[in-house]
Amino acid sequence: MDAQAQVLAAAEARADALSNGRAADLIRLLHEEFRWTSHTGDSFGRDAYVARNTSGAVRWQSQELTDVSVTVVGDTAVLHAEAVDVIDRGDGSETFRMPVTQVWVRGAGGWRCLAGHAGPRRI
Repeated sequence: MDAQAQVLAAAEARADALSNGRAADLIRLLHEEFRWTSHTGDSFGRDAYVARNTSGAVRWQSQELTDVSVTVVGDTAVLHAEAVDVIDRGDGSETFRMPVTQVWVRGAGGWRCLAGHAGPRRI
């Protein structure tokens, strides 16, 4: 499997971990220095991101990445895609569609997400 396919597989594993609330899998896939900026402009480190997305306050039902593009330069990759997220914040399912950018780095344990940004939300 080439590097682009490996990054896509890691990104899909991250989406699956989000959708199924698997904190341990998210931690394994996110770099220790991970940073995420949400579509609302909120910024999270790894621990806050994992807690927010697996604690039950926000229940992920699915995340699908479409129109994916992966550029690999050495041990760094940038993934651009459109994410279709289905979440429930306690008042029923809601679908979010938005562009996402993820930065992945390759280490001894494989590809891990170092940073990402989602948004703006498309209606």
